[in-house]
Amino acid sequence: MSLLVTGIRLPFDEPETAALDRARRLTGLLSSETEAAVCRVSIDARRGQISRVYSVRLDAPCDEKAFAEKLQMPSVRYKENASPAVPHGEKRLAHRPVVVGLGPAGLFAAYTLARHGFRPIVLERGGDMDERDRAVDTFWSGGALDPDCNIQFGEGGAGAYSDGKLTTRIGDALCETVLETLAAHGAPADIVKKAKPHVGTDILKDVVREMRREIVKNGGEVHFRTALTGVSLKNGALTAVRADGMDIPCERAIIAVGHSARDTFLALHENGVYFEPKAFSVGVRIEHLQSELDRALYGKFAGHPLLPPAEYNLSRRADGRACYSFCMCPGGVVVAAQSEQNTVVTNGMSYHARSGKNANAALAVSVDPEDFENGTPFGGVALQRQIEHAAYAQTGSYRAPCQRVGDFLADRPTKSLGAVEPTYPVGVEPGRAAASLPDFAQTMLRDSLPYFGRKIRGYDAADALLTGPETRTSSPVRMKRGEDLFGLGVAGLIPCGEGAGYAGGIMSAAVDGIRAAFRIMEEYKPE
Repeated sequence: MSLLVTGIRLPFDEPETAALDRARRLTGLLSSETEAAVCRVSIDARRGQISRVYSVRLDAPCDEKAFAEKLQMPSVRYKENASPAVPHGEKRLAHRPVVVGLGPAGLFAAYTLARHGFRPIVLERGGDMDERDRAVDTFWSGGALDPDCNIQFGEGGAGAYSDGKLTTRIGDALCETVLETLAAHGAPADIVKKAKPHVGTDILKDVVREMRREIVKNGGEVHFRTALTGVSLKNGALTAVRADGMDIPCERAIIAVGHSARDTFLALHENGVYFEPKAFSVGVRIEHLQSELDRALYGKFAGHPLLPPAEYNLSRRADGRACYSFCMCPGGVVVAAQSEQNTVVTNGMSYHARSGKNANAALAVSVDPEDFENGTPFGGVALQRQIEHAAYAQTGSYRAPCQRVGDFLADRPTKSLGAVEPTYPVGVEPGRAAASLPDFAQTMLRDSLPYFGRKIRGYDAADALLTGPETRTSSPVRMKRGEDLFGLGVAGLIPCGEGAGYAGGIMSAAVDGIRAAFRIMEEYKPE
């Protein structure tokens, strides 16, 4: 419990201690007994001025709640410790709980269960991080694609090959728990106070390994190369999960398989698990020179050693649709994110230093179930596959189609590239980057780029580069669950994370994983 002083705006090059002093002066709590610490900081580069904006926590030797009420200042408020209490049930489990998937949701679910004595059994269809790195490197170097161990599948899930962005809009108190857990396992300590924290792919992989080792240390089991093939039910209740030709008895299982486990979706659906279609987005990756983006957003201060590589967040709505930037990776690379043969899929990734020459982000266009209605819950999956196979047919290989923005806006194929060199590791083929997308998506992208160019100077520059397609922005299905978190009609099975349609990014998936673990813990006690 403490006082929170928000909106402290200072020049970006002033030291952090100046924010602490400002908070003390603002409240009049100048006593040496008042402890102060920055709990959130962000960069604001709007209106031609660059500032750091701080939130400062003050722990004072007084009745802080009464003090805040007496001050009546909008920027000063009393903040209670909002960390949810760890639940403790009374029933005994006949079998150990099972967690399927070791992406952010499954990792935090299993970690939470293991720390509290539940010794979960974890099933992951891909390999561990070392094997996964080898499989990805092989594919990116021109070798074969491993459909079970790739950018989408394996220890850490899709989030392990990303920027490690930890931003979210969910506002859940468990977000602090996630940040603190990551920091305790090797993530940079400053993620707990940055408004837009990120870890970086290089560091995040080690964090994931450390969390998995702690799961095992606390009695959990992790089985790699073990794909879920179905579940067994009795009178609408879970009795076992099937993997490797065996039934693993369990009354409680958390299903956190990620947004690309299409074969698992179908197997679960055939076993009676309820699925429904949901909205998602498709688009392309756009790359700019990071130096040009820095100049556009920081002006004369571009390149200043105290400023991070510039990043952005853009959106536009028109005719009932949205076009927006997504998964922006400063100083990053566009990556090959296929999980099925004869497809092309892009995504973005940054290392912690964000020191690459290019910035990239998805430019995504919203897709609604009405756009792919086909009588099954999996119309969105069919549309994703159609786009991905069409892009493969376009280049005749795993190389991705790319196009200069100037050519895209003029509706002509690109024949040669300009100042922005592509970073897609498997190679690119100049042509039409968005040709595999539905017509409405191409039109929305073409109309939105000039609009974004008015927001950020040079965003729609002729030499900016588009690479496509981007189809795995989120799950195209939802495993609908009730208020008890169980999947509809399947007592004991807890759909969780991005694949279940209840998260969008590392942070929200991790929080959902903790909530799923808590659901088991509030009913049962550990062994």
